Amino acid sequence: MQRLVIGIVLAAAAAAACSGGEPEGPRKLRFALIPKSLDIPVFDYANKGAQRYAAEAGNIEVIYRGPDRADELKQKEILESFISQRVDGIAISVLNAEFLTSTINRAVDAGIPVVTWDSDAPESKRLAFYGVDDYQSGLIMGREAARLLEGRGTVAFLTSLGANNLQRRLDGARDALKEHPGITVVETYDIKEDSVRCAELIATGTNRYPDLGAWISVGGWPVFTANALAPVPPTTKFVSFDTNPPAPDLLRAGKVQVLLGQKYFGWGSEPIRLLAEIKAGRLPANPIIDSGVDVVTMETLDRYLIEWRRMEGGA
Repeated sequence: MQRLVIGIVLAAAAAAACSGGEPEGPRKLRFALIPKSLDIPVFDYANKGAQRYAAEAGNIEVIYRGPDRADELKQKEILESFISQRVDGIAISVLNAEFLTSTINRAVDAGIPVVTWDSDAPESKRLAFYGVDDYQSGLIMGREAARLLEGRGTVAFLTSLGANNLQRRLDGARDALKEHPGITVVETYDIKEDSVRCAELIATGTNRYPDLGAWISVGGWPVFTANALAPVPPTTKFVSFDTNPPAPDLLRAGKVQVLLGQKYFGWGSEPIRLLAEIKAGRLPANPIIDSGVDVVTMETLDRYLIEWRRMEGGA
């Protein structure tokens, strides 16, 4: 099935090249990089990675565009606009897999290769996905919370419903906690990819469950700002995705005990590299590329920050 799809993509590219007129010489490949939302800070690193790769390649232009705030309809409109523009390829972090699958399929059927990153649309015709193994990451989160609680206590979840990656993490964390009958999940909060709403729900949950054992956030919203965790008492443990600033400071201050880091710069560079390879007729050996995940605690924080500075500087 995948080879049929790549055949469609390459045939469309060849038809465009043979459509008549004088040859214009080499041109840059135009690839669209679509995040879930422009107001989610981790996606800035994806753009930096993509732009860095494009500059090194020399023949690639990356157009970075997404909804100002998480809005699946706006993301679909942006995807449709890139199809209309007939860009050479699209890399997208999918807000709602079910909602966007048909539009992704329309892009591929039109000869535009699509790869996903961070959040997949696994039932679509996308040609590859780059990101963490979300289910395994969820297992890690659940096990870390159970370790912090020593197998007994209460847990509340923070998630954003609709995104495939977040649901897989939630599934993994829940399965890990099932191994500990002394731990009870009291509530799951839907923050709708909104950091402000996240802070409000953390305050609400803290008031409702003053003796809560631990929070597990399958996205990084609580650590995107310095004050979202202010209502959380020191007796409550916190396990969260994402390691971008100010998350390391929150870990050092004891507001968070475990952070899971992703390959943020690779979110941009790897999908753009994959699109360039696909345009050259080379399919990825495996369409699912597991980026790996970094588990950061106080014991590993200093080493992690050295690596972060290296990546941020492009060394």
